[in-house]
Amino acid sequence: ISDFQFLLPVLFVWILNIKNISTTAYYDYTDHSMDYSEYATQCVKQSNREFRLWFMPTFYSIICFLGLVGNILVILTFFYFKRLKTMTDVYLLNLSFADLLFALSLPFWAANSMTEWVLGLAVCKMMHTIYKVSFYSSMLLLSCISVDRYFAIAKAVSAHRHRSQAVFFSKVSSAIIWVMAMIFSVPEMTYAAVNNKTCSLYTGTSDQLRVSIQISQIVLGFAIPLLIMGFCYSIIVYTLCQARNFERNKAIKVIFAVVAVFLFCQVPYNIVLFMTTADAAGGGSTDCNYDNNLLYANDVTQCVAFLRCCLNPFVYAFVGVKFRNDLLKLLKDWGCMSQEMFFRYTCGKRRSSAPTDTETTTTFSP
Repeated sequence: ISDFQFLLPVLFVWILNIKNISTTAYYDYTDHSMDYSEYATQCVKQSNREFRLWFMPTFYSIICFLGLVGNILVILTFFYFKRLKTMTDVYLLNLSFADLLFALSLPFWAANSMTEWVLGLAVCKMMHTIYKVSFYSSMLLLSCISVDRYFAIAKAVSAHRHRSQAVFFSKVSSAIIWVMAMIFSVPEMTYAAVNNKTCSLYTGTSDQLRVSIQISQIVLGFAIPLLIMGFCYSIIVYTLCQARNFERNKAIKVIFAVVAVFLFCQVPYNIVLFMTTADAAGGGSTDCNYDNNLLYANDVTQCVAFLRCCLNPFVYAFVGVKFRNDLLKLLKDWGCMSQEMFFRYTCGKRRSSAPTDTETTTTFSP
């Protein structure tokens, strides 16, 4: 017992020492801990994914429906009345085919934004390729329409001299445009891939290659068409202002509408695309809020750019009186419109528009 009584103080002191050692070790660990602020943290983009789940399918469905209806009506009207009589007619028909092709691919884009991609690599490549072929062909065709309008109005004498060869030239140039659009779309055919069950374009590509592809898209699909359209339509407006035709103001309004739609659809998306390209060229951003905001901006402006496929029929085809009358006659012949309604929409305007069919001929149509 005496030995045990002697050991009690020793045991008590030993326990206190262990407690001090553990406490000291804890504080030493805290004071000399590693600074994790130097390491990049993962940027959470869950809010953007949730936004895409409802925003992208909704707008893709609306654009797909309007694009299918508008462009099918344009194509049917051209073939039903055999309206391929001018260069603009040929370009408008090809433009409708390009926009219709893109509208048919929108359900795949909607599916890719909602669920996991299960359609395989071939369909993934096809979706991106169809988009770029439609995009480049539309931009080049819009440029050709503006050039045709420039020669028809600003160079009316020389244009009338070569009128018999114009339709043939427009068919050849349209074929060349489709070939060029497919050549420009080779990167989409090559680099589109399925990554993490999502169909994307830049999977496995270097930042330098991504920057090159995006710069080529900005230059070929926006900058060059913008310069061509800006030059041609500015000369056209100047020429119309010198003329003394009673339909001059209406023609100028149509041209402004064409340019405004192009700028509204393409400028915001190309600005965001330029910012994304600059970000990739600089090695990427470390600001998570900036990345998320850029994703939101890309989704919204891309949907606005997609609107071109359903707006082109209205600003290029339905704006003409003759084309609208042909469309109404087509609907009447197919039983989609009554005889009374047809005369209500056509006879009231026929007296004012019959003497001069300038809205859809080579004089004033955009």
